[in-house]
Amino acid sequence: MQEIIDTLIAQNKLLTDKGVVASYIPELDKANKNALGVYVLDKERKAYFAGDYQTKFTMQSISKIVSLMLAILDNGEDYIFHKVGMEPTGDPFNSILKLETSSAKRPNNPMINAGAIAISSFIHGKDERGKFERLLDFMRLIMEDPSLDVNYKIYVGESETGNRNRSMGYFLKSEGTIEGNVEEALDVYFKQCSVEVDTKNLATLGLFLANNGVLSNGKKIVSTRVAKIIKTLMVTCGMYDASGAFAIRVGLPSKSGVGGGIVSVVPGRMGIGVYGPALDNKGNSLAGCSFLEDFSRELGLSIF
Repeated sequence: MQEIIDTLIAQNKLLTDKGVVASYIPELDKANKNALGVYVLDKERKAYFAGDYQTKFTMQSISKIVSLMLAILDNGEDYIFHKVGMEPTGDPFNSILKLETSSAKRPNNPMINAGAIAISSFIHGKDERGKFERLLDFMRLIMEDPSLDVNYKIYVGESETGNRNRSMGYFLKSEGTIEGNVEEALDVYFKQCSVEVDTKNLATLGLFLANNGVLSNGKKIVSTRVAKIIKTLMVTCGMYDASGAFAIRVGLPSKSGVGGGIVSVVPGRMGIGVYGPALDNKGNSLAGCSFLEDFSRELGLSIF
């Protein structure tokens, strides 16, 4: 396994020059576009890693799967999926188009920005601070890392440039999807996207889902039903509007973020964390996706 990972990281690192580091959020453009790293954690918790696996980066949209889990725990799946749909959009993750043109007037799924902002509003707590502290504690729990915290430079940039996200939030408020304070929901969302992680954290998250919501100490945190919901949405919507092609080429439940991270799940077998900040035109790590395609093919990991 280690030899395979070393070889594939070296091969795919050549692709980093073809990608572009995200620049629409201040500070993200400071990432080293030539970085590529991976951390794999198997069901026996044996670790394999290579490349820039220790580099810190922000979760960005990967945080959406964690906030969704907590929102379902707080409200139940019936409430959540009455407010937010389950279907892919075929549109970019930050598109506003279908919010107004769809008959339901609700976000298509929790993996696009509009859906994730709504999900953040459903997390229980007295105020924004209480809601986010609960979410951060939940992240620390399931990624088994009490040191996780917000990169406040990224958070400030998220908040200062988040006008499109604000417009989505207020539209959702006008349609009754968001029932609470819009600014509180947005602040939770901006902070969750700004939580700093590394590939080991993502691999731990992937293994948590691979084991249907069970920690390394054997404690079950979410039901198998909730874990399956998350993994299904990762397959259908987790890689933005490239999810179909990714499912064919890689065949693993995965979620990406514009910070360059990807978390992948091999059900019952392993969790995978990848980092490569040079993105393709869909907002996914270009070399990271290529590595996962090669790795899945080499080991026969596709769930299909």
